Amino acid sequence: MDWDKLRIFHAVADAGSLTRAGEVLNLSQSAVSRQIRALEESLNATLFHRHARGLILTEQGELLFDATKSIDHRLEAATARIRDSADEVFGELRVTTTMGFGLLWLAPRLSQLYENYPDLRIDLILKERVLDLPMREADVAIRMKEPSQADLIRKRLMNVNMRLYATRNYLDEHGTPEKPEDLQTHRLICQSTTAQQVSASSIFTHKLLSGGVRSLLTVNNYFGILQAMRSHLGIGALPDYVTEDFPDLVRVLPDMESNDIPVFLAYPEELRHSKRIAAFRDFVTEEIIARRKRLRGEGEKQAMR
Repeated sequence: MDWDKLRIFHAVADAGSLTRAGEVLNLSQSAVSRQIRALEESLNATLFHRHARGLILTEQGELLFDATKSIDHRLEAATARIRDSADEVFGELRVTTTMGFGLLWLAPRLSQLYENYPDLRIDLILKERVLDLPMREADVAIRMKEPSQADLIRKRLMNVNMRLYATRNYLDEHGTPEKPEDLQTHRLICQSTTAQQVSASSIFTHKLLSGGVRSLLTVNNYFGILQAMRSHLGIGALPDYVTEDFPDLVRVLPDMESNDIPVFLAYPEELRHSKRIAAFRDFVTEEIIARRKRLRGEGEKQAMR
């Protein structure tokens, strides 16, 4: 198959327009159109539905676009790896993690990484689904359990725990529970039992719900739970890393928490020498060390009271 025609097809599919694709490729609209027609003839398939507002991929076009996207990602990754040097860190790095960890812990801290490496381009992929690193769906992953895929380098970063929190305003108005049974008179905010979550979190959620509550709000992600809690709607169940940046949240029932949830960083063995991976790994590790020091200092302060 003609690689040049595939390159032009990918640009058209990405832009949704022959004109915009031509501008990106520095080709005339007629030249782009001729290449697309030639590709369709060689495949004996229609790749686009054409209408006044632009182009829409056909089913066959979607299949080909999926393939060219994969090729494009691999070429970008290969280019970045080739250009990696001992002194520079740049190029695209595709990082995948869960919605909660990515939105509420990782993203707010990325400014320091960009300050150190301004030419680095992070593609943050937030999914509960575990992406296939060996198949290069992403370059590096942070997951809430040890990855089971083969040919991965794994680094255990820390443990987190599910705990109960509320705002001071909510507790001033509704009272602070002193024992688990007191939760029955409060509104509980937690993940829905049908939401995808690690086993320790699921067990903690089921335990909370088994006690019976007066009022319940379930959300399928931690960001929604946090927003509801900060609106003083009730007592919420969140992983402890979420609350570090929100000092308005107060921990309640400190004896109640989930079992340890391990957090792992993983990347393919073939990227062992990537400078981009090393920069990201070291950045996350330094942030985790700083977190431990903060928690240790807070614990010492509480012990002295």
